[in-house]
Amino acid sequence: MNTPKDTESPLEFSNLVNTYYKPLFRFAYSLAGNQEDAGDLTQQSFYIWATKGSSLRDPSKVKSWLFTTLYREFLRVRRRGNRMDNVEPEILESEMPAVTPNVATSIDAMSAVNALVHVDEIYRVPLTLFYLDDLSYKEIAEALDVPIGTIMSRLSRGKAQLKKALLEK
Repeated sequence: MNTPKDTESPLEFSNLVNTYYKPLFRFAYSLAGNQEDAGDLTQQSFYIWATKGSSLRDPSKVKSWLFTTLYREFLRVRRRGNRMDNVEPEILESEMPAVTPNVATSIDAMSAVNALVHVDEIYRVPLTLFYLDDLSYKEIAEALDVPIGTIMSRLSRGKAQLKKALLEK
């Protein structure tokens, strides 16, 4: 006998949005540096999931898939040097829950987030994924498509740069 809980897939769009919107937004904010572009990147990641996510064969990889997609979208937009294009905003807005992003809840957290801007991007991305989005070393390595040893090294160097940036404030 199927209960409603049994039939509800963790890969359903609304479940993914509810689970991953905030962590993806935090990651996008750390990359883009402003709420508008972060929101656009996050929504674009979910749009891409809606159009291509069914090709994911291993449901346990959805988190890495979403973070990888967001990061690649950020790089694509940055290469073009433009803000995000609006892709059918009516559809995206109707699918997204009403979420007011709360990037930092205290002055100390805001200081740390602001200090991330002073960390080289190559180190900032793994730091953000590790500390703000709770990804494991393995998940970060998969998301960024680099060896796990490189992630460990980048985290170490990134922590040193972050510490220096916080002490200079």
